[in-house]
Amino acid sequence: MSGSLFPSVMRTVVPLVAGWIIVALTGLGFSVDSHTAQTAIAFAVAGAYYLVFRLVERAAEKFHGPAWVKGAAGALLGYARPPRYKSTDDVGDLLRQARS
Repeated sequence: MSGSLFPSVMRTVVPLVAGWIIVALTGLGFSVDSHTAQTAIAFAVAGAYYLVFRLVERAAEKFHGPAWVKGAAGALLGYARPPRYKSTDDVGDLLRQARS
């Protein structure tokens, strides 16, 4: 997987897996009979997981907190550093960046 795409994929997949694990270990949603409802709960937990660690990562960066806090929050998102993209309005350029 390309350099700039790998962090994005990891930062998407890891929170989803973490949300599923949290729901499985805590029993959240398992009293619900509907598989769809359980899935929705898992995705909500995954979204909250992502949001919490992304906010910690941003706060550590903005307020010049300890580097280990930013690194740990990033690692818990699946990749220690957030992906960096060049600013562009050109869709073709965005696709080329994703492939590089």
